Amino acid sequence: MKLNNKRTVIVGLAFLSICAFWQMYDNIMPLILTNTFHLSETWSGLIMAADNVLALFLLPFFGSLSDRADTKIGRRMPFILFGTGCAIILMNILPFLDNSYYAEPSSFKLISFIVVLGILLVAMGVYRSPAVALMPDVTPKPLRSRANAIINLMGALGGIIYLGVAALAYPKAKTEGLAHVDYQLLFIVVASIMFVAVALLFIFVSEPRLSAENKALEASHPEWNLAQEDASGNEVLPAPVKRSLAFLLASIALWFIGYNGISTWFTKYVETVMGEGIGGASTCLMVGTGGAIISYVPIGILASKIGRKKTIQSGIIILTVCLIIGFFLTTNSSSINIFMYITFAIVGFAWAAINVNSLPMVVEMCKSSDIGKFTGYYYTASMAAQVATPVMAGFLMSNIDYKILFPYSAVFVGLSFVTMIFVRHGDSKAEAKKGLSAYEDMDD
Repeated sequence: MKLNNKRTVIVGLAFLSICAFWQMYDNIMPLILTNTFHLSETWSGLIMAADNVLALFLLPFFGSLSDRADTKIGRRMPFILFGTGCAIILMNILPFLDNSYYAEPSSFKLISFIVVLGILLVAMGVYRSPAVALMPDVTPKPLRSRANAIINLMGALGGIIYLGVAALAYPKAKTEGLAHVDYQLLFIVVASIMFVAVALLFIFVSEPRLSAENKALEASHPEWNLAQEDASGNEVLPAPVKRSLAFLLASIALWFIGYNGISTWFTKYVETVMGEGIGGASTCLMVGTGGAIISYVPIGILASKIGRKKTIQSGIIILTVCLIIGFFLTTNSSSINIFMYITFAIVGFAWAAINVNSLPMVVEMCKSSDIGKFTGYYYTASMAAQVATPVMAGFLMSNIDYKILFPYSAVFVGLSFVTMIFVRHGDSKAEAKKGLSAYEDMDD
């Protein structure tokens, strides 16, 4: 049994479009809110956190809703097309309101901007879970870690494309000293990326056919299905599987609390503790991202050989050790050095080992008709952590000491190893010969 890499890349175009948007959103929106509308950092931060808060409700809802959809173009595709279409239109209204407010400020324009932004965040929430659920819909369970590695790589590519365009179109020499920067071009470029990516997905991926073929293959491998029928004939998860799912979701929340504590506060941390500027901090984070990107595919292959759980636990151990090392490096040096870059590169590898395998473990535990709902569970756990950890870490840093950041993150990541011990289900299974020909027919 082998993964259809070409098709997985095309399926990953949806995630590429999502990541390109969020990279732009995180980079540009704080600048617009503070520089054009002159909102305080507190209000800007609350608005920037709104997407994570909305995600807690929207992602499970639309993931589950897409599970129950039944259209000629599939379960996920209507949500992907509708959400992307609305987002493309709405996102290009934002720079228009931004420029208009700068030219002639008014409360109506500010309120209009926030309303449009809120609807845009809902539109993005409509299709995120369905887009991610499409991969397991068309990929057999034993191959999902490899496929998820490619999906993550496509997401990283979307972010890199945006960053490259932004660097070329808005160099410092072009923006320095300007009272107002017109970001319309960036919004148009990202909208175009989203349109082309989802159009190619719709043209080259026949969701109903591939989903039906994958269901037929999995039906020939009943050992892959952890769900059982209850007295009324409905499929339910056995109690041991439910416990595994609960511990896995707890693990996801814990390692996201630890990892995002660092990614959120690292720039401010090195400024306060080391006296370093944003350049060195950004380089460390970029090295970490690069370490993750080059590790995605090898990690997916490794997980298929030694199992997802062992790969995740190895990543947790490595990440915890790196965070402890990071504490000593940052508190005993006044400048970012080569050892910190090496540490962050290893952090990227460890995070890839965790991140590539966690979603496949979650959806491994459900039947094919519930993939969207379980994808929503995954995002609920991860988004809840990302809402909580900036507040928790910030409170500890301001009330105890900034130096607590790395120990804080190491403790939560380390705790996820404990909860992972109790996860007994969701690992990749050995590939069986039965039904192999059925899958080979799916290779395009």
